[in-house]
Amino acid sequence: MAHDHGHSHTTSVKLLRTAFLLNATFTVIELVGSTLTGSVAVLADAVHDLGDCLVLGAAWYLQHISIRGRDEHYTFGYARFSMLGGWLAAMVLIAGAIWTVSMAVPRMFDPRMPHTTGMIGLALLGLVANGFAAWSLHRGHSLNEKGVFLHLMEDLLGWAAVLVGAMVMHLTDLAWIDPALSIAIAVFILFNAIGTLRRGTRILMLRKPGDLDLDALTERIKALDHVVGVHDRHAWTLDGNYTVLTVHIVVDEIDPLIARTVKEQARAVMGGMGVAHATIEMERSGEECTLQHH
Repeated sequence: MAHDHGHSHTTSVKLLRTAFLLNATFTVIELVGSTLTGSVAVLADAVHDLGDCLVLGAAWYLQHISIRGRDEHYTFGYARFSMLGGWLAAMVLIAGAIWTVSMAVPRMFDPRMPHTTGMIGLALLGLVANGFAAWSLHRGHSLNEKGVFLHLMEDLLGWAAVLVGAMVMHLTDLAWIDPALSIAIAVFILFNAIGTLRRGTRILMLRKPGDLDLDALTERIKALDHVVGVHDRHAWTLDGNYTVLTVHIVVDEIDPLIARTVKEQARAVMGGMGVAHATIEMERSGEECTLQHH
């Protein structure tokens, strides 16, 4: 199993590296292409791909260091580092989207026909490049790979929109489609980037995971034999997927065998409700809890 894990880890790093290099190369092509074609829609997609480069780069790096696990400095491991990459990418995308809108809005009132043939060529190239990168990651199993795969699928949709818009302009000479398309792409980027920031803020502020029903969990633990109370429940997530819970369980008898049985049953209840790591403190009925509340 150790050999399989090492092989899977190496494969994952290689896949992310390939996707990152493809995306970085094509982002440069896009930035040059947006200048040559005069298309703000292509520029908007270039900004989107720049943000994806940061996501891919962070995922590649974090996938590489994730094997470290816990140490004396990071006792929960390095999972939360992934948020830093997501936040950086989100900030870049928000700034880029606002800048794109500031460029596109004046164009709506003074539309200029871009080089539609060049746009069509870039869109086709973008579909091929991002399609290949997405295909290379579709068989990935790690959270990093799945997250990056979704970003690449968004890129494919963006390039499909650019292709359709360029073809319509090529046939109709409706120049306003280019800035309108860039604004639509920028709004889509803003919506997703702000969502990423909100999710990251909730995690950093130790908000309870949305899919964890603490009241239902408490009732299930109270239903166990010898359990007479549950209090001081604290639940949070390290990275949006790994849920941690600490809890005090009050029992009617602190017998070693009873305590062990209750702990095993409580852990089974928590595991079944999505808790990955639980810390349980056992208390006897009537015992004063010395925990200092904040």
